[in-house]
Amino acid sequence: MSETQTIKGPASYFPSIEKKYGQPIEHWKAIVRAQDGKAHMQIVAFLKETHGLGHGHANALVAATLAETTKP
Repeated sequence: MSETQTIKGPASYFPSIEKKYGQPIEHWKAIVRAQDGKAHMQIVAFLKETHGLGHGHANALVAATLAETTKP
């Protein structure tokens, strides 16, 4: 990706998530993956309640991670 392209969608939150919570995105994605079988908003609530993430950050992580594992 060139420097002139803007990151869009859930990934646009990733730099601020890493900065604010001090963990790499892969750390958070592993936590999301471990919630296998739960609905999107259940995982968002889990991240907010258990790890103190804000709603937007939790939602972005869940959306990006689930999109990677969803079969076409």
